[in-house]
Amino acid sequence: MGTANKIPNLFTAKPLFGLDIGRSSLKIVQLSHQATKIKKNDKHKGARYPLPHVISYGSTDFDPAAIEDGVVVQPELIAQAAKQLFEKRLIGDVTSRRVALTIPSYRSFTRSIQLPLMDDHDMEEAVRLEAEQYIPVPLDDLYLDYTLLSKDKNGLEVLAVAVPRNIVDSYLELCAIIGLEPVLIETSSSSVARLFSHDDQSDVPTIIIDFGSVSSDISIYDGGLVTSGTVEGGGADFTKAIQEGLSVTSAEAGIIKTKYGLSRSKRQSEIQDALDPVLQKIIKEIKRLVRYHSERYGADRPITQVITLGGGANMPGLSEYFTSSLRLAVRSCDPWLYVDYQRLQPPSAADRTMYATAIGLALAPETEVFKND
Repeated sequence: MGTANKIPNLFTAKPLFGLDIGRSSLKIVQLSHQATKIKKNDKHKGARYPLPHVISYGSTDFDPAAIEDGVVVQPELIAQAAKQLFEKRLIGDVTSRRVALTIPSYRSFTRSIQLPLMDDHDMEEAVRLEAEQYIPVPLDDLYLDYTLLSKDKNGLEVLAVAVPRNIVDSYLELCAIIGLEPVLIETSSSSVARLFSHDDQSDVPTIIIDFGSVSSDISIYDGGLVTSGTVEGGGADFTKAIQEGLSVTSAEAGIIKTKYGLSRSKRQSEIQDALDPVLQKIIKEIKRLVRYHSERYGADRPITQVITLGGGANMPGLSEYFTSSLRLAVRSCDPWLYVDYQRLQPPSAADRTMYATAIGLALAPETEVFKND
C-alpha cells in the first residue's frame, strides 16, 4: 500500500511470502513461481498453464487484544505467535524475509472512480479530488493508492484504495520487531481478487464473499477488483447463532455447524431460523453490490455467479442457501486448486479455505515492488 505517488522499483526475482494477519490468527504461505505441475485452462480451449508450488504454509492463533480496530496495539503478542509459527507450526520452511501483508478490508476505503481522459501526471490530483468526495476521513490521515482499471475513448476508470496511516504504520512496526522486510501491503479483498484471477471462470462479473470470523468482505470482481464492502457476520457468528438458537453449548454448536450446517437434517429448520438474521445481512449487501454494478455497467455485463471462501465457506448447505436467496450460481472456492503442494502434507479439509488470502498474497509477482514515498 503506498501513496498516490508511487515509484516502481524492479528487482531480479527474489522470493517473498504471504502473511495474513487476521483478527486473532496468523496464516503464512510461500510459493515458488517455478511451476512443477500443469493445469488445463478451460477459458482457452486446450490451453494449459503452470501451477506455482507450495514451499511452506502454516497457521497459529494469538490474543485478539493485540489488535484494536485494525491497529496493532500490542505487537509483542503477535511477534511471539509469529516466532512459534516459524519455529514449530510450519509445513515446509520459509526461505525469505520479504513479506506481503494484508490490511483488513473493513478499515479501508475502496471504490472505482470514473475520470475523463488525461495524462498520467494529472491522474494523481484527480484521484485525490474525487477521493475527498466519498472518504469521510481527512486524506492527510490516509495512505491513498490507485490502479488504472480501464481506458477508452469515453475516459478512465481507476480503483482507489485508502487506508488509515496508523494501521499501516503499526504493521510496519510489527515487521521491524519480527525482522521482516515488507514489500507489499494491500487490502485482503485485493489479495482474494488476485487469487480468483487464476480461476477458470474469472472472466465473468462475480461477487466474492470472504468469510472471516466476525465479518465478511464482499467484493465485485470484473476483470479485477471493482469495489468491496464489509458486513458483520462470519464463522464465529454462525456458531454463536446456532448456540443461542438451539440452546446448546458453544462446542456443540461448532459441531452442528461443521457437520450439518444448512444441509438437510432433522434440525435443518431450527438451524436456518437461527442463522437467518446473520445471513440476511450478507444477502442484503450482495444485492446492493449487484444493483451498483448493474447501474454502473448496464445489462451487458451482469453478475452471474457468487464465489465463497474463507473459514465460514465450509458450512454445509451454505451455497444452496445463497443460490436460493439470490437466484445466482454459488460455489465455494478452494484456493489450493491454484497451487501444487507437491510432497508436502496437505491442509485438512476444514482448513483449506482459510488460506485464501495468504495464497493470494503469495501469488504477488516477485519481480515488481512499489516503494512508498
